[in-house]
Amino acid sequence: MKKYILFRVLRALVSIVVVTTIIYALVFSLIPRRQIFTSDEQYARVAGKADARRQYENSVFQRQGYINYLNQKDLIAKVSKSDTHFDGTDSKANLVAAKKWAKSASGNWKIEQLPVSKTIYATQEISIWRRVGKFYANLIQIDHPWKIQDKSNPDLKRFVKLTWEKGNGPALIGSGTQHKYLAYVDGKFPFIHQKIITLNLGDSYPTFSGRSVTEVLTSGQGETVTREITLSNGNTMNTSMDIHTATYQSPKNQSSRMKRVFKDDYTNVKNLYKDPSMLGNSARIGIVGVILAYLISIPLAVFLSRHAGGLIDRFGLIFITALIALPSLAIIYTDRFVGSLVGLPDSFTTNGAASLSSYILPTIILALLQVPSLTMWVRRYMIDQQSSDYIKFARAKGLSEKEISRKHIFKNAMIPISNGIPTAIIATIAGATMTETIFLIPGMGKMLPDAISAHNNPMVIGITFILTSLAVIAVLVGDILMQIIDPRIQLSSKGGK
Repeated sequence: MKKYILFRVLRALVSIVVVTTIIYALVFSLIPRRQIFTSDEQYARVAGKADARRQYENSVFQRQGYINYLNQKDLIAKVSKSDTHFDGTDSKANLVAAKKWAKSASGNWKIEQLPVSKTIYATQEISIWRRVGKFYANLIQIDHPWKIQDKSNPDLKRFVKLTWEKGNGPALIGSGTQHKYLAYVDGKFPFIHQKIITLNLGDSYPTFSGRSVTEVLTSGQGETVTREITLSNGNTMNTSMDIHTATYQSPKNQSSRMKRVFKDDYTNVKNLYKDPSMLGNSARIGIVGVILAYLISIPLAVFLSRHAGGLIDRFGLIFITALIALPSLAIIYTDRFVGSLVGLPDSFTTNGAASLSSYILPTIILALLQVPSLTMWVRRYMIDQQSSDYIKFARAKGLSEKEISRKHIFKNAMIPISNGIPTAIIATIAGATMTETIFLIPGMGKMLPDAISAHNNPMVIGITFILTSLAVIAVLVGDILMQIIDPRIQLSSKGGK
């Protein structure tokens, strides 16, 4: 079994890489790059100034990985090594010197000029495969005491130690690391947090510009929350700062106030917000939705299978088939309307994340989207088992249909039920995109179409990577669950050895 799991993990990693690479290549090669500026307010401010617009475009293209860009100052630093008279201005001698450097430099550099001032600059196109390689090369970030290399701070201490936080619990803190808190426990989902290994999914642009994709998806939302915190020296203070987000900041960039508060070089902190993160909202609705779908489907399937061929079963099949045939949007809007009649909010923004009622309708709808197909599948399996020899033997022993259904058929049905969990999770991912968009839930499901419409390519790639990873891991977990439920199942052609 160990070899099988290792093989499946490797196959899962390959699947994630293949899907993400295909999406990356499609997004960054087929969508015109200039469309990324359509939702950029800063771009609108410089659109009327030809030189400023060109410089801004090149800077953004460089940050997004499309090109390497050398502005006038950077180009002077390169070309002046071979031609000390080069100053980047519009002259024949400067153009000749720049093109000579471009020809000798590695890579296919292109010498260009700004539209108005004719200032000289250089660009280099980065192929899509180089961009993909760079994405994976920087994807996994490991924090350690030698992560920070700051020449202006030679006395920076380097250590990792375990501490106990008052009111929270154990915490692993470091110095010389990028993050001060490498691992900690608090009351926020998922309750145990770690920053030793993090994902670098790129920087969000144009929406949420200046923030990483990971930060956008995992940071809290809404209003800031003020609370009392205990500092490392034992003093307390009321603040909205989240000390668990503290990252290293060079002494030359630190404010005197933050230095007095934290007494170390980890003075770059973010605020604590009232509402859960996008990832947190999607996880709450998705997990509860899957559980609720099984709690409804399994008893209903058992009930119908016990009355197979009867009037109840026939009417049940008609109703389930009709639900399967209905478009998902029809089910969502119908349930939304019915829910509003009984006082449930038809929009997440009505009561906000602080109210449990905001989650009820979206969660129920996510569950109901899966109930018809799940019920049909489990019912069919249980009916097939009723003609098996072990069921005939159980009837011959005098067991009632209820006992046979509960003790024998349902027990064996747990195997395909557990294997169907990955399908349920994948269906939840698909349903969440529509549900969160319709109910205006600030989660990953809503962020994906928003990012597509805003041409936020890094966000699209990041969410695709997360959802693909979740789906592939769910399939692997489903296989392992089958073997745990019934050890007789061999997960490899060689008996799982």
